[in-house]
Amino acid sequence: MSEIKIQNNRLNRWVPVIASITIQLCLGTAYIWSVFQTGIATRLFEGDNAAAGLTFAFLLGMLTVGSLVGGKLQDKFSPKPVVMGGGIILGVGFFLSSFTTSSASWMLWVTYGILGGFGMGMIYSTTIACSQKWFPDKRGFITGIIVSALGFGGVVFTPIAEILIKKFGIDGSGNLMPGVGELQTFAWLGVVFIIVCVIGSFFISNPPVGYKPEGWTPPAPKGGLIHQDFTPLEVLRTPQFYMVTLTLMLACMAGLMIIGFAKPIAIAKDLAKVAAVGVMIISIFNSLGRVFWGWASDKIGRKNTIMILLLLTASMILLVNWATGYAVFALIAIVGFSYGGFLGVFPALAADYWGSKNMGTNYGMVLLGFGAGAVASIYIAGYYKNVAIITKVVDGVTITGTDLSKMYPAFIIASIASLLGFVLILFLKPPSIKDVIEIKSLQEVVD
Repeated sequence: MSEIKIQNNRLNRWVPVIASITIQLCLGTAYIWSVFQTGIATRLFEGDNAAAGLTFAFLLGMLTVGSLVGGKLQDKFSPKPVVMGGGIILGVGFFLSSFTTSSASWMLWVTYGILGGFGMGMIYSTTIACSQKWFPDKRGFITGIIVSALGFGGVVFTPIAEILIKKFGIDGSGNLMPGVGELQTFAWLGVVFIIVCVIGSFFISNPPVGYKPEGWTPPAPKGGLIHQDFTPLEVLRTPQFYMVTLTLMLACMAGLMIIGFAKPIAIAKDLAKVAAVGVMIISIFNSLGRVFWGWASDKIGRKNTIMILLLLTASMILLVNWATGYAVFALIAIVGFSYGGFLGVFPALAADYWGSKNMGTNYGMVLLGFGAGAVASIYIAGYYKNVAIITKVVDGVTITGTDLSKMYPAFIIASIASLLGFVLILFLKPPSIKDVIEIKSLQEVVD
């Protein structure tokens, strides 16, 4: 009887994880924005790449706000209604974005960016926190698996989006109408998101209070790390929170630049016919990086892993401008692999430092740094993409292209940001017993 119970427990804890993976696949559409960028910029923003890119920036920025709100709600109630509500908000936002017109292009920011991002965030932090509670024995690995699904979602939805864009964006004469297919694609994606998230939410729940896997004993503290559950207010009183949040902001800038403009970069490298491959490549390696580096951080430590990733990112982003031919795909893959690592390791680092009880809210606060980095990096990349636009007349036809060398300042900024993040993480230490005693004592006085 006891053997059957153990097997059931092992099986049951995988149910919410599998449901979370399925739902996170939908969130992967966040990483295929470059598929939509050119068409949307042309149809709705008069070719302004920075303005169009703000849609992606708003989505990621609001993802962090939604993560904070969703994390707080699931900590207080349960993950099921949060995931269901987030899925409905996400789907409705995408569906409504399909009605955006050039005379009211700001509506895309509100629907796709703000509503879509907020819904994504509610789901993102909730599924991570829930899965970590079921797998305290494999926190880094399980976090990597969950967030890798988001990265892999880009692989799933890139070809789907390309097919839908061509299906709805071709006029009667066989000519492509920029932006038309993209907007219709948003509507279809919105419907899919609502269906998947609502159904999936019924399989997501927290473990019983006091749960721990059969045969697992929490390891003894090491390296100054203590096992303590911090409330959000207590987290805000630790210097580690500000160092971790700022480092995440700086670390993600390079990856977000490449993700947002992978397709235009490939086109600029004379790879127009296979430009969508660049989007799929960064999605694949983004996904693999989350699993691999999450697993690696369980072995060599979160801090060491993040330091390696920051140095790798700082160097690789500078080489994108000089790569020729298909070599650019290799660099895109490495940057995506590193970026995925950040989003696989930082949630585990947050749980290590501040515990898993209030993980949804605590990591939601850390993600505010990610949101700030997203808005800054995407706008910077969009600005330099505008600067890099060139036009020439060939046989009486005006052709528009991109001089990638003029985007190089954006890559330099991203590289410097990664190096600054390295300096910050170099001095990062976990909360000490003394810190905890002081913070808990202060909280008691406040209460």
